[in-house]
Amino acid sequence: MQRQQLLYKGKAKSVYETEDHDFLILHFRDDTSALDGKRIEQLARKGVVNNRFNAFIMQKLSEAGVETHFEKQLSADEVLVKRLDMIPVECVVRNFAAGSIVRRLGLEEGTALTPPTFELFYKDDALGDPMVNESISVALDWATDAQLEEMKVLSHKVNEILTALFDAGDLMLVDFKLEFGVFHDRIVLGDEFSPDGCRIWDKTTKKKLDKDRFRQSLGDVIEGYEEVAKRIGVPLD
Repeated sequence: MQRQQLLYKGKAKSVYETEDHDFLILHFRDDTSALDGKRIEQLARKGVVNNRFNAFIMQKLSEAGVETHFEKQLSADEVLVKRLDMIPVECVVRNFAAGSIVRRLGLEEGTALTPPTFELFYKDDALGDPMVNESISVALDWATDAQLEEMKVLSHKVNEILTALFDAGDLMLVDFKLEFGVFHDRIVLGDEFSPDGCRIWDKTTKKKLDKDRFRQSLGDVIEGYEEVAKRIGVPLD
């Protein structure tokens, strides 16, 4: 399939129509953002690395029984996906304390969360992606109770699958966000899974190998992404 009209330009990806209404093309750009899009920079190789990383993870999840929007990789920085009616809440699973939960609850970074926590955040940069709950999501008609429950079950299933995958590479999957949508009445995993949307640390040194390297100006951002990719077997060449 070929790119047609630009449908949407996000902070790091562009979405294009195709000749088939059921499918879209995602173009992973080199743009990198923080502070809800207020800080944007271009990092060489980022689009290619994230596209290949995402394709690898989506295929692993599909093999384990999680339906995703991923269809096939089209090029180094493009992928064909199902067109989903996206649910405007992010599902966040945390295995260890980092980021906003540290600030909210005064926890020490790295504190183990047992069992893993599950949170919902409303996708709105202008509002700072505020935390919400199931009741608000249903009352505002973002999702049904049944859809939210399925999203929660799938999020924990993804966590089990990927925790084992990263553990085998001597990595800690600290936390991650997922987005879901509806495709022909089914809840399907959408968006992407890459170091842009999760926290990954070296198991021994606790070195951060994810987007926090950009947020916290630690340097070697893409080198960190590539290290994670190599450890879990993502083909980058």
